[in-house]
Amino acid sequence: MISLSGLYKNLILFLLILVSFLWAGEVCYADMPDTPDSIMEEEADYVEEAAYDSNTAYINDIEILGANIIKPEYILSKMSLQKGDLYDKDAMQQDLKTIYRLGYFTERMKAIPVKNPNGTISLKIILEENIPVTDFTIEGNTVVSSDEIMRYLLPLKGKPQNITAINEAMEKINESYYSKGYILSKIDSIYDDPDGTLNLSITEGKINKIMITGNEKTKGYIIERNIMTEPGTVYNENQIKQDLVRLYSTQAFKDVNRTIEVSEDDPDKFDITIELKEQRTASVSVGGGLDSATGAFGSLGISDNNFRGMNQRVSLTGLVGSGILMSDSSIKNHMNYQAELSFFEPHFLNADNSLMSKIYFRDLGSYQVPLAIERRIGIEGTIAHRLKFNKRMSTTLTGGVEYINLSEGDIAAINRLYREHNLNIADRAKQLEGGFFLRLAPGLAYDSRDSATNPRHGALASVRYEENFGLDGFGKTNGRLTGMAKKFIPIAKKSSLTFTGRGGLTVHGSDVPEIMAFRLGGPYTIRGYKVNGVGTGRAFIMGSAELATPIPFVDRLKVNFLQNLRLTFWVDAGKVFDPTIASVLYDRPVHAITAGIGLKINMPGIGPLSVDYGFPLTNPGPNGSPNGYFTFGVGDMMY
Repeated sequence: MISLSGLYKNLILFLLILVSFLWAGEVCYADMPDTPDSIMEEEADYVEEAAYDSNTAYINDIEILGANIIKPEYILSKMSLQKGDLYDKDAMQQDLKTIYRLGYFTERMKAIPVKNPNGTISLKIILEENIPVTDFTIEGNTVVSSDEIMRYLLPLKGKPQNITAINEAMEKINESYYSKGYILSKIDSIYDDPDGTLNLSITEGKINKIMITGNEKTKGYIIERNIMTEPGTVYNENQIKQDLVRLYSTQAFKDVNRTIEVSEDDPDKFDITIELKEQRTASVSVGGGLDSATGAFGSLGISDNNFRGMNQRVSLTGLVGSGILMSDSSIKNHMNYQAELSFFEPHFLNADNSLMSKIYFRDLGSYQVPLAIERRIGIEGTIAHRLKFNKRMSTTLTGGVEYINLSEGDIAAINRLYREHNLNIADRAKQLEGGFFLRLAPGLAYDSRDSATNPRHGALASVRYEENFGLDGFGKTNGRLTGMAKKFIPIAKKSSLTFTGRGGLTVHGSDVPEIMAFRLGGPYTIRGYKVNGVGTGRAFIMGSAELATPIPFVDRLKVNFLQNLRLTFWVDAGKVFDPTIASVLYDRPVHAITAGIGLKINMPGIGPLSVDYGFPLTNPGPNGSPNGYFTFGVGDMMY
């Protein structure tokens, strides 16, 4: 039985403690009407404030209660009020809001200032931590691994749930998806279990269907084979861009776009529409101009870049030229006749292969064999294959049959030259040796250029072995190895410096026809020399350094034609080994160093066009000019 006197004593003691507490100071609660929703969604705990005003007292110490995982020192570092400061109710309210914004605590927080006998205040801050994060579950991810997603979530584990930290982790997960091209992915939901497990559900943005519009001539399956993206896969913007580039590069379309819409069948999936605008691909061309190899020429061509709507390219071209320009007396003045029928299949057997084939006829004054008329008839095919393990590398295999016929163009001049150099005129028959050849030539290429038009970064390299089987005489069989490497270095904002090395040698074949010798001189090798002006031989090596830069102010003009125009400054050097009879007859120097200046412009569908003026820095020989020459070129001189 409880005695009445004991009950009175306890009641009196309780009243004394209550009076002492009210006398000690006010209780401060954070006033947070704009508090964001917490994961725990707990209600604010509001109570009446005490009437005691202690704003005139200094803080003797601050005690953090209820922080079990988050260190009190960390909380104190975020507060404006510190030990020794004059207590301020408004400042305390702001500190409570600051503590809440840290994200680790519920809204049930309060600050109690307790007056000490010496007139100072002991500040007690009572907090309640959110439930700690104990584990994670991830659903819906297929293209980004759970391990990668966990890298952003693991820093949350073991700490009280923090909405700010969780949102930052979600942003990093989204960025991980976006950086890989999965721009339609999103975190569909996030919720917690009572045991502290955070559950993530991800919708990655799968493709429901792909539709194609705008194609009238081009076959549907031709378009589809250029689209690597498939229905049922997660949408990837990088992959779609590659598909669009592939379609545009077929030259069958003048515009290629894509649209994305939410699927009516499934709101978590998307319908992709590839919108095409076809262009006229059949054309008839009539042209003319000047070229170092053909002279003043006229040409006629018929072509179709989307033959039968199958993205195949067929062309028939004919050319008549006056003969090689700026040639020395070694080249017979003879009209140049050329005809070629070519066929290109971009998808030969599979998407990684292409086939280029042609039948050709050429009749010209030979620039390989002095004062001879050269005729060639041949058929050739080249299969190019992109390597899957390195997209910058590709292989080629060329095969073909060619008939080469050489006839005398000026017997009197040849007899005189042989006599002047004390050579046996019987060797002339060897010079005029042609033949019937079967050619097989495997090759390997590497291309990391940033642009095919005006490259400023990267490298370009190739190696090719060519075996020529003499079908009308096995003694003519020979093998040749050639290689080339280029390095592009950016200079300033739009200029570039290019270093090039190139070489070739005859691997075997002691009776290689002179028509198959290597040559140096002209717009595609050593500029500032006539065609073959440096010499011909069984092997060669050469190098070049070239600075290409836009012409000042011209590149600012809003004319697309001029945007690719470049002013070039260059140095070429090369040497021919084991020179042929032609090099002896014309006292060619067989080695040369030249320097010069030029203009180069890249024409779509044609390639680089160049005009260069170069002058020799070494002895040009009796048939060369110490003042140099202009050279005109179509195409890259090193390919």
